[in-house]
Amino acid sequence: MKKLPLLLALACLFMLGACSKTDENGTAQVTVRLTDGPAAYDHVYIDIQKVEVTMEGSSAVNIAPVRPGIYDILDFRNGLDTLLFRANLPAGKVGQIRLILGTNNSVVANGVSYPLNTPSAQESGLKLNLHESFEANGAYTIWIDFDAAKSIVVTGNGSYKLKPVIRAYSETTNGQIKGYVLPLTAGATVYAASGTDTLSAIPASADGYFKISGIPAGTCKVWVNPAAGSTLLPFAKTGIQVVYGTQVDLGTITLVP
Repeated sequence: MKKLPLLLALACLFMLGACSKTDENGTAQVTVRLTDGPAAYDHVYIDIQKVEVTMEGSSAVNIAPVRPGIYDILDFRNGLDTLLFRANLPAGKVGQIRLILGTNNSVVANGVSYPLNTPSAQESGLKLNLHESFEANGAYTIWIDFDAAKSIVVTGNGSYKLKPVIRAYSETTNGQIKGYVLPLTAGATVYAASGTDTLSAIPASADGYFKISGIPAGTCKVWVNPAAGSTLLPFAKTGIQVVYGTQVDLGTITLVP
């Protein structure tokens, strides 16, 4: 009879250990936002139906966006973004993120709409690798950057294909550069190169404002190219120090003849 209390005590200790392990694993609140690299199109419509997140050692978690359906990704330039989803995910290291697309993807060029063929994205999803770990009870924001200019391929017969170039970065890996480019008639594009990565922005037509996010920490080069045929000269600046969590303000860049 004396063995029963001992067995009960051992059982309780086992249960407490299991509960402690579960609490230790826990979940983290993760917010994912959609942003865009620029492109010289009128609109780029992407049909996002589902997001699949896989943590290392865990099965995939399927998440519906707050608004499943079509997003004009060109609406989210120069630091603008939109909420894709917010969810509690298992704590641990992110293995992979996939965007599962629907069939209503298109591009509008010079006022004409063309379908975007994306069979692989619909079947297996657009894959992103994110080197990020989520701690239990933590809160994280992730940006998915869809590079529209690099993602759309014009075929020989005048049709368009979507070969997505996308990346993900977080608050802890988000170096930023901002500024203004004048004159507004320059039709300029701003580039930031760091290591093997080159990112770009098209200044806003209203005031020339631009912002490039997700730049790796370290030294980068920024250059500004006016539109083809312009009489204005390009601008370049090297040795710009980028630090995560800060914004480098380049002020106003005025292109001259």
